[in-house]
Amino acid sequence: MRVLLTGSSGWLGRHLAPRLRGAGHEVVGLDVAEGSDTHVVGSVADRALIDRTFADHGIEAVIHAGALHKPDIARYPAQAFVDVNVTGTLNLLEAAVGAGHNRFVFTSTTSLMITQRIRAGKGGGAKASAWLDENSGPLEPRNMYGVTKLSAEHLCRLHHLEHGLNVAILRTGRFFPEDDDMAGEIDHDGPNTKANEFLNRRLTVGDAADAHLFALKRAGSLGCETFVLSAPTPFLREDAEELMADAPAVIARYFPDAKDLYGRAGWSLPAHIDRVYDAGKAERLLGFRCRTDFRAVLDALRDGVRMPFDHDPHYVSPKEL
Repeated sequence: MRVLLTGSSGWLGRHLAPRLRGAGHEVVGLDVAEGSDTHVVGSVADRALIDRTFADHGIEAVIHAGALHKPDIARYPAQAFVDVNVTGTLNLLEAAVGAGHNRFVFTSTTSLMITQRIRAGKGGGAKASAWLDENSGPLEPRNMYGVTKLSAEHLCRLHHLEHGLNVAILRTGRFFPEDDDMAGEIDHDGPNTKANEFLNRRLTVGDAADAHLFALKRAGSLGCETFVLSAPTPFLREDAEELMADAPAVIARYFPDAKDLYGRAGWSLPAHIDRVYDAGKAERLLGFRCRTDFRAVLDALRDGVRMPFDHDPHYVSPKEL
């Protein structure tokens, strides 16, 4: 298929484009920043540009991975989030319907599932970690990023209901390479934090890209479905209270070697885990399961090899350069 990939110069896009070509697709990249896989430079908020791109390139399917993200809140006004994340998504959906497409893949975020209560974590008096899957709710996003991504999801569902467009909504966990923008609130360093998050809320960018390939292949027969994407958690729902009270004790049951391996690296296990993303639905309906999990992190520590995830504290989005 001839696939329009938005966000083609971004962190996900630069990993996804080669995978799409490897699967036999022709990729037409669109981004506000130039890049090796970007053929059209411009914004999804520009409807005329979207219409020209569809017409000029004969687009047959869309993977909409371009967006303003949570760190952009400090750099862009609220209206920019509405323009890009909401209006941009509407432009693409309407163009896809007009072109008679039968599939649309939308990159969303697990961030929209995090309420202020969950974000407060142990400080908010929660007695158990939140177990988050596609049925979790009510959804009460805590910032403009989450609000606009949830609005875009609603537009996806509406276009399925009104026009029969098949849509796969992928709520991805964390896969960014830079340090957390809340790093000042965390006691340990970037790689340690990322390693910990494979227990409950992170996946590699390679796994995120592969999930989009699975979704593109299956979307034509799905209807409209939402999927949480994260490394497979080792925990069970019944662990939720103890994960909040004493996460190291729970981790020790599943990974008896974790404490020693972390100690050798000078790392710290999380004292509390306030949320767990359950990616089981993606495995059941898409046949997709992340390759990299917390065991892979421990194996790398044991073998003294490179971590199975990317960490670049100096990474800057191409759109900011």
